[in-house]
Amino acid sequence: MSDFRNFGFEVDGDGIALATWDMAGRSMNVITVEVMEDLSRLIDRVVEDPIIKGCVITSGKKDSFSGGADLTMLQSLSAAYESLKKAKGEEEAMRVFFEESQRLSLLYRRLETCGKPFAAAIHGVCLGGAFELALACHFRVASDAAVTRVGLPEIKVGLFPGAGGTQRVARLMPTGDALQMLFKGEQIRPLMARNMGLLHAVAPEGEIVQTAKSWILNGGSATSPWDQKGYKLPSNKVYSAAGMQIWPAANAIYRRETQDNYPAAYAILEAVYQGLQLPMDLALRVESRWFAKILRSKEAAAMIRTLFISMQDLNKGARRPKSEPATSLKRIGVVGAGFMGAGIAYVSALAGLDVVLIDRDTESAERGKAHSHKLMSDQIMKGRAKSADRDALLARITASAEYRSLSDCDLVIEAVFEDPSVKADVIAKIQEAVRPGTIIASNTSTLPISGLARHAADPAGFIGIHFFSPVEKMMLVEIIKGAETGDRALATALDFVRAIKKTPIVVNDARGFFANRCVGAYILEGHLMLVEGVPAAMIENAGKQAGMPVGPLSLNDEVALDLALRIVRATKAQVGPNAINPSQEELLTRLVEQEGRLGRKNRKGFYDYPESGPKRLWPGLANLQKQHLLGETIDMEELKQRLLISQALEGARTVEEGVITDPREADVGSILGFGFAPYTGGVLSYIDMMGAKSFVALADGLRDRHGERFVAPALLREMAAEGKRFYNGETSRAAA
Repeated sequence: MSDFRNFGFEVDGDGIALATWDMAGRSMNVITVEVMEDLSRLIDRVVEDPIIKGCVITSGKKDSFSGGADLTMLQSLSAAYESLKKAKGEEEAMRVFFEESQRLSLLYRRLETCGKPFAAAIHGVCLGGAFELALACHFRVASDAAVTRVGLPEIKVGLFPGAGGTQRVARLMPTGDALQMLFKGEQIRPLMARNMGLLHAVAPEGEIVQTAKSWILNGGSATSPWDQKGYKLPSNKVYSAAGMQIWPAANAIYRRETQDNYPAAYAILEAVYQGLQLPMDLALRVESRWFAKILRSKEAAAMIRTLFISMQDLNKGARRPKSEPATSLKRIGVVGAGFMGAGIAYVSALAGLDVVLIDRDTESAERGKAHSHKLMSDQIMKGRAKSADRDALLARITASAEYRSLSDCDLVIEAVFEDPSVKADVIAKIQEAVRPGTIIASNTSTLPISGLARHAADPAGFIGIHFFSPVEKMMLVEIIKGAETGDRALATALDFVRAIKKTPIVVNDARGFFANRCVGAYILEGHLMLVEGVPAAMIENAGKQAGMPVGPLSLNDEVALDLALRIVRATKAQVGPNAINPSQEELLTRLVEQEGRLGRKNRKGFYDYPESGPKRLWPGLANLQKQHLLGETIDMEELKQRLLISQALEGARTVEEGVITDPREADVGSILGFGFAPYTGGVLSYIDMMGAKSFVALADGLRDRHGERFVAPALLREMAAEGKRFYNGETSRAAA
């Protein structure tokens, strides 16, 4: 029996201890307070037992070492700080907060300097605080398995590695490479990690423990390189000629990539810059001070909640009807082998599902299947797949022109042209071909599901499953409940999305649903700025400085200008002229019908897309403007506010209208679906971040200057008056 709750522990005949991390009741190991206590006692045991020569740490989980720290543990630190601040004052609260936040860093340093060698034997993912544990070990070996990855992804949830990661990585690699790794937060394959100096060895899965033990038996040193006499930094001293060539470029890259929106990225620069000038123990203390500061930032709180806790809740089925038994999807149908349908077929087959891909003729269906061949070939060229993987995936896709091929499908998704009459005809044909009770779904981005459901025999078994383009890259799927959609259809759709490893949000039926309404507000604001006379380059830069992945004009080029014009005209015809902005319609009409500019698809939109070289703004845009404002007369901060507030207002309207019923879905959906400034935590967290009262005041000012589209809905005015928030400050039930 092991003396530890989370580790198996045994000592072999050679005096080598093996600590097997295997938390009961969890599919993956995570770092918790209990794990830290176990690890502390484990270090003591190794040090105090004269028989033990050294220790190997490995995992007892099938395909993972550890995903890192339980972020709800870090969340609770902030909550404890606020409580202690009220009880004993800010100074005492900050002292306790700092001590607790550096606890893991001090533990790892104690392991590193305990006097006996520790080795990490890694199989599967080893990320965040778990990889920092490995970095504190004196030897690291990883398996060559496809599932094995190492990395420090904390930046993606608004944090940075605070348990020694910034200091050890920056002492193992050239400074520029270390900064790039820390900024990107990518998961790194074993051979690449070894070549980068992060691992000592790579071996077959069955040999990693023995490789680590052999290193200890052969006299492995219990002193890390930076603690040895004569150690030199990979890029020389910070204030050397070589060192000072790094920092001007690093600062420029930081500003270009973050627009100063991400405090954690700035903290990485500071922690590495300051830490490399100090001995390791002082460097770790500097890192801990920055970590404590960032952990208390509003950006980190919002990003952890949305991109970790809420996303995990949704991925685990938070919105799935509990009364419905689990479905066992084996075969699905996709009708429409165009770009979207072909993408749906690919991700489904990639997940191991059999797929029937239908189009008007066999040749068209085969072209859709060829899309999967191309995507898999690209993966093979990058070394991420083998020819056998491609052959197996293609064998799971059956291309056909016969609707009767759908007869044994568990779920059928229509993905044909966005036209109500075309979709109605296809839905009727699907209904005739499938067995009774088969769930039918529509991949539509604009058409109301309740209307399409009238063409199904059983509207309760009809649902919307809206994919984003390109399907293979976009992680969000919007599931739309029609007026009569039943729980079984919803459960089936959620089970399907989980099977293909994407993140679902559930919304109620409405024109544009959720994501496209917010995206439409962003694009509209960009159009109206152009009409006002704002230089196009300023509009695009304002979007990026606000935190969006691309400017609104560039985004419109990607989705196509003629599509935007069709949506505007359809809305005008179906809802009325007051539902659109005439200036936007006039601009799009001029671009599409008079200038023949359709967007990226015909290499002419707001941008020109030359065959060689980068895209560039079309010079003719200036001729579309009736006036030209001078850049120095324009408030850049207001442009940024307009672009974000317009989207957040639309997000709030979807809540008021009952389209969105769970704030987690609005926030996760806005970031994954259209890249809404991730540092805010999403459209609703953005409102919470500044407070409803301040947000409404800003919106009112914009309404006075720019029009009624900035009118705050009654819901927000009520929240402002009563001091309410979309989130009430409760911590999530989820754990890492």
